[in-house]
Amino acid sequence: MEVDVDGRVRLVMESALTARDRVGVQDFVLLENYNSEAAFIENLRRRFKENLIYTYIGSVLVSVNPYKELEIYSKQQMERYRGVSFYEISPHIYSVSDNTYRAMKTSRKDQCILISGESGAGKTEASKKILLYYAVTCPTNDRMAALGDRLLQSNPVLEAFGNAKTLRNDNSSRFGKYMDVQFDFRGVPVGGHILNYLLEKSRVVHQNPGERNFHIFYQLLNGGDEMLLKTLYLEKNPHNYNYLAKGNCPRVSSINDKNDWKVVMKALSVIGFTEEEVQKLLSIISGVLHLGNIQFGEGEEGETYITTETQIANLTELLGVDGSALTEALTHKKLTAKGEEMISPLNFEQAMSARDALAKAVYGRTFNWLVEKINQSLALKVKIYHSSKSSSVIGLLDIYGFEVLQHNSFEQFCINYCNEKLQQLFIELTLRSEQEEYETEGIAWETVQYFDNKIICDLIEEKHKGIISILDEECLRPGETGDLSFLEKLEDTLGGHPHFVTHKLANGKTRRVMSREEFRLLHYAGEVNYNVKGFVDKNNDLLNRNLKEVMCQSDNQILSHCFHREEVMDQKRPEMAATQFKNSLMKLMEILMSKEPSYVRCIKPNDAKQPGRFDEVLVRHQVKYLGLMENLRVRRAGFAYRRHFEAFLQRYKPLCPETWPNWHGRLADGVSTLINHLGYKPEEYKLGRSKIFIRFPKTLFTTEDALEAKKPEIGKYACSGSETLGLHVCVYTVIVIQSGWRGMKARRRAKRRREAAELIRRFIKGFIYRHNEYGPENDYFLDHVRYSFLKNLRKNLPENVLDKRWPTPPPLVTEASEYLRMLHMRNMVMKYCRRVQPEWKKQMVQKVVASEIFKDQKDSYPESVGRLFLDTRVGTLVQTLGNDKVQYGASVTKYDRRGFKPRPRQLLLTNNFAVLVDRTKIKQKIDYATMRGISLSSLRDGMFVVHMPTEDNKQKTDVVLQSNHVIELVTKLAMMAGKIDYVNISPGSIRFAVARGKEGIIDFVRGSEMKVAKGKRGHLLVVTPREENRTASCV
Repeated sequence: MEVDVDGRVRLVMESALTARDRVGVQDFVLLENYNSEAAFIENLRRRFKENLIYTYIGSVLVSVNPYKELEIYSKQQMERYRGVSFYEISPHIYSVSDNTYRAMKTSRKDQCILISGESGAGKTEASKKILLYYAVTCPTNDRMAALGDRLLQSNPVLEAFGNAKTLRNDNSSRFGKYMDVQFDFRGVPVGGHILNYLLEKSRVVHQNPGERNFHIFYQLLNGGDEMLLKTLYLEKNPHNYNYLAKGNCPRVSSINDKNDWKVVMKALSVIGFTEEEVQKLLSIISGVLHLGNIQFGEGEEGETYITTETQIANLTELLGVDGSALTEALTHKKLTAKGEEMISPLNFEQAMSARDALAKAVYGRTFNWLVEKINQSLALKVKIYHSSKSSSVIGLLDIYGFEVLQHNSFEQFCINYCNEKLQQLFIELTLRSEQEEYETEGIAWETVQYFDNKIICDLIEEKHKGIISILDEECLRPGETGDLSFLEKLEDTLGGHPHFVTHKLANGKTRRVMSREEFRLLHYAGEVNYNVKGFVDKNNDLLNRNLKEVMCQSDNQILSHCFHREEVMDQKRPEMAATQFKNSLMKLMEILMSKEPSYVRCIKPNDAKQPGRFDEVLVRHQVKYLGLMENLRVRRAGFAYRRHFEAFLQRYKPLCPETWPNWHGRLADGVSTLINHLGYKPEEYKLGRSKIFIRFPKTLFTTEDALEAKKPEIGKYACSGSETLGLHVCVYTVIVIQSGWRGMKARRRAKRRREAAELIRRFIKGFIYRHNEYGPENDYFLDHVRYSFLKNLRKNLPENVLDKRWPTPPPLVTEASEYLRMLHMRNMVMKYCRRVQPEWKKQMVQKVVASEIFKDQKDSYPESVGRLFLDTRVGTLVQTLGNDKVQYGASVTKYDRRGFKPRPRQLLLTNNFAVLVDRTKIKQKIDYATMRGISLSSLRDGMFVVHMPTEDNKQKTDVVLQSNHVIELVTKLAMMAGKIDYVNISPGSIRFAVARGKEGIIDFVRGSEMKVAKGKRGHLLVVTPREENRTASCV
């Protein structure tokens, strides 16, 4: 243990060297056999078994996922690492975070922390820990604290929309993320910015067995309330949606979608999303699910048509697009040839591909909008900080590690290309850092031998000859393009390359393990076979032009922002997906090259996500793919151990009589005296300007063992004072301090006991006098009862206006409880009303009126409750009639007053009158002012009679009509005419005026099926189906 200048006690890192046989070394640089992969993995295993998940390779932190909670992330732990030099304390993610922060403050240079590893290795958790460390330990104020909250809350939002369950990880990031956190000159976080890379859009439409789509879909279905799901036309069962059913894994034991939904909704609010934006966002998410449920049929001539009109109707409302235009765009494509546009029908496979392409495009662009919106929330708000002189940046790169799956496709090709570039950067920056330190200390630099993976990067990205260029050329060339012709072109162009192999180019042994549709790349981390199936389509990533046109005209503000009109007008072909990724990767490399890097390499110990289990084969695979052995060799090419003179001398000075107990000369001279006494050979060390460099770990271990052997002697020296008086004074002082401290503790205990006894007495006395008036005898007890009730009430308040639960109050607070209940209900109603959109408010008003008219009166009413009232029930609605705007239209059947002959008509409603129309000809005008009322039966039919005055010979008399939407139509007619109280519902028959002084009768009976016919005595007979026989209802 050591005590620093602030009085804080901390463990010195070197103190663990003595326990190296049990827990291994804390820095791989100190491994004796540093070229042995087995020794490297054994050191990892030892530390993992002791719950020591962090180890250094020089300045690189290696982190092994423990798959359990460890008590090493508390605020006290953060304080322990705060302001402590890198090697003074045991390895930890907080140590990397703190050293990066202090380097940024002292040198005023931008920093970055690169986090990489396989899916499930803990990359996302590592980035969260770093952000949390800065949020807790950095100086801040109220405004900056809000920024810290937004930075932390961006994680659950991005995880919901960008993470998914895979076979390897229940919370796998399916995109790369680079986040900049900006600090002012005082080290206060003042802003942030996020860049995202290569979202796995194909997951939206397809998942492997045992995997899931993105979390947000399941969170919405499990966490969304009934009202929300109803407005989005969704059901809770994920198996009802094709885009969620393919993986056959709707539930995961380690994920609570319902709780995560609440976290995401709260996070969106903290970040600054408005309720309208959240609603639009959820409409898009549900729209993607409905897109997946669109089914196609195929005609005799191969033409395709949509068989699920319900989904189109839902998408029309959710995505704010024209339904007929969307139907046309999903079944036809628009071609331009010699300046002329042609419409070509799609076959079944092409239509399915167009549907999936639209779903991927909508989700991918919405994700980009989401990141853009978060960036607006994190952006610098104070102009002074926009200057690079007054602010510095720490970047966090959380990106996918090297991926080798059973079947590797376009996504793995891009991910592994990214890792090749990062490895190239890693080696280059590590070597540069080493060289700069040697030059600073005045020590000769020795050339380091290492594998330069530039040859592989060039193989992938070189202009005209690289794999990406060949893929783009295949996608752009005229004629039939395909994955196999792309593979053939690769073989022709890259046939002799040492890092490229195909089935055709391979030897007999390799051919046995390679498919004819695969090519193999020899990456820095090992061999990977890529199947070319889907490469061309995924690289094209094109959306039919007419689908873009439909989305550009969306009423949903998010979609209209994501799909620009200029995109449709621009005839220039957009960049291919691989080229876009390459260009964004180049920009990322420029960003990282401009910063001082730190590294976190994450490893997962087993595929089963079990704590305490260490799978050596899996770990060896990751050590190889992360290039850790290569990094260790580079770091050990010179000197294994280096420390500042002061730290080295302070630790080992007891080993030399001349430096113990204190050295009063120059530090360099003290270190030189110490190592000469220890017998260091010239080849074992070098003295720089401010540091000592030790070449071999064995030299350091020998020194550490000598210190351990010396410690008993040091203890005796400290206790053997030559002055007895001084010892007596010391003992007396200790006794006085002890007795004073014990007395104070005893007095505190006695005081607490007295207070506790008095409290219990007051409580018991209050209980006895609880029915008396409030006074000194019972005030404490009664206050406690009130407080307990209010505390319980706070935790159990109703969450919405339909929630009728309320805690039972004690008699003392019954009146107050009722008052609070009324206030809370008013508050919830007020909040609910504020959230209601104008369209929804109009819908609710109509539903309330329909309830007043038809509830418990008409048999078909219950079925209409859950169905929305539409603005029109006719295809093309006439906009105006004279000076009056048409508010509603519906198809009806009119029955002649004499003979009851049925005639198809349209009933159009304006604010002042209604008209019956036959095609374009007005047959009858119904003035609201003269209308006497409306009559209906109580059965399930759609018949209704509009009663008109019979005094005027010029005015036609009552009108007998039938509608398939009678509840909706009569409600709207009654509201517009102001005749809500004049709607009459009769159980048996309805009388109506045929002419002046003459009446007709409609009789209603129940039967086996719906039928309207002329009955006995000239009556009109309407037969309605019984409850058990009905197949459809007129609602």
